[in-house]
Amino acid sequence: MNKIIATTISGLCIVGLAAAQTTQKPAATPKEIPCPIMPSHKVNIATATKSKMFADYKGNRYFFCCGGCPAEFKANPAKYAKSASIPTPKTKTPTK
Repeated sequence: MNKIIATTISGLCIVGLAAAQTTQKPAATPKEIPCPIMPSHKVNIATATKSKMFADYKGNRYFFCCGGCPAEFKANPAKYAKSASIPTPKTKTPTK
């Protein structure tokens, strides 16, 4: 009986260690990203977020360098969907 318990505990420890080793940290969000309309222009993500210079499309967020870019993107987002982006941030649900 003790041998079965010891074997079970050992097995669980090995499985737990294997699971811990395969867990990876998510990639860090970059500070700058190219504008999808004008890729030669780098956009500061924090500044663009504060200025609401971004658009979300199919789970990704795209950042823009100037006021004309959002309209261009929204007119044909599929055209720019392969551009650099970050995953759309999850919104926090208010707690009661």
